[in-house]
Amino acid sequence: MKKFILLSALAICALISLNSCSSCSNKENTPSANNVTLAKGELIAENIISSDREYMFLNYGGDYRWFETCIVLNDWLDSEDNDGSIAGISNVFQVVKWEGSSADTYVILIAHSENADTIDIKNGFWIEDFPLEKDSIKLTYRDAFEKVMEVNAPKPHSKHCILRKPIGPKDCNPQWVFGNIQDQLWVDAVTGEVKDSNPAFEGFGFKMPLGEWP
Repeated sequence: MKKFILLSALAICALISLNSCSSCSNKENTPSANNVTLAKGELIAENIISSDREYMFLNYGGDYRWFETCIVLNDWLDSEDNDGSIAGISNVFQVVKWEGSSADTYVILIAHSENADTIDIKNGFWIEDFPLEKDSIKLTYRDAFEKVMEVNAPKPHSKHCILRKPIGPKDCNPQWVFGNIQDQLWVDAVTGEVKDSNPAFEGFGFKMPLGEWP
């Protein structure tokens, strides 16, 4: 089985090229990428997460893994004009495809903007995160955005937010992470607590970057 590391930047970069030809997502010997349908209008994170998870269930069954939801905002977090509105959303999933007694693992990236929906399928596996599909996520994206705006802390100069459960020496809840490689604000998706460092490495004396974000 081919294996390679897929970083969070894959999801972000995919949003930049949403208008590219969707047929390039269909690679030989990979699962087929059926059409994605999305109700036009405002991009609402929870609605898109729900519809993409339904797509995964209908096309691949219930044994899939949901690793991240990546959001690109219309404006910078530290901008006075920032209202939390969304320019694009992508969801990262992983499935195992069995062929006889052997299996291949695939990462499936479903990306959405107001004008286009695309699927990209890679033969490989996702690292850096625990799967989210069985976790309790009590805060919506809007809830987390409001927490970030209310907290008495500098806002990162970034348009990015990721819902993820980071792997580290300390167990933590899923996190809404706003920021870039230099600065982040982590919002606990269960308790609403806001921190400026990765809670999976809390108490270990250093901050962990979010990956190669812009």
